[in-house]
Amino acid sequence: MKTLRKSKDRGQADHGWLQSAHSFSFAGYHDPAHMGFGPLRVINDDVIAAGRGFGQHGHRDMEIVTYVLEGVLRHQDNLGNGENILPGDVQRMSAGTGILHSEFNQSADRTHLLQIWILPSKDGIKPGYEQKNFSAEDKRGRLRLVASPDGREGSVTIHADATLSVGLFDGDEQAVLVLDSSRKAYVHVARGQVVVNGETLEAGDA
Repeated sequence: MKTLRKSKDRGQADHGWLQSAHSFSFAGYHDPAHMGFGPLRVINDDVIAAGRGFGQHGHRDMEIVTYVLEGVLRHQDNLGNGENILPGDVQRMSAGTGILHSEFNQSADRTHLLQIWILPSKDGIKPGYEQKNFSAEDKRGRLRLVASPDGREGSVTIHADATLSVGLFDGDEQAVLVLDSSRKAYVHVARGQVVVNGETLEAGDA
């Protein structure tokens, strides 16, 4: 069974410096019908104004994946990591027993990103960090695995029973994802328009 959810039906938050659309219940947005999808707990579609960001705050027992679509995001944490996250980068932060971090757009232009939270297979793991870049060519016309439990195909390793793939499609380019009968898939359109199983999806649709 497939379910279509339009972009406009997501939770919306306008903080001035931050425009955020929530696919699932988050912060002040609560919708009992949209609490998650399997271990997938959060997809936040965030646009951060120039010179603004999130001050130091904490997480625990969550796999957090950040994917920058436009601009640059500066990450710093109490593990000693300080990195710029650029378009095409996939950043994985395993909160585990606890991690403190901040995220800022230090540029003169806006930053557009997706932040994805996935419930871990096991609580209480050692906090960790990983970041890799996946070029546009590597994602062109196919679904490129970017996160998996075992880090296969050069993906980042998440401590969760889930995989994440990213694709870029133009014109007649297409890809097929074959699922085991015990698995299910969530498709989120970040930009543009695609046809999924006969349904036309626009940016923000799922």
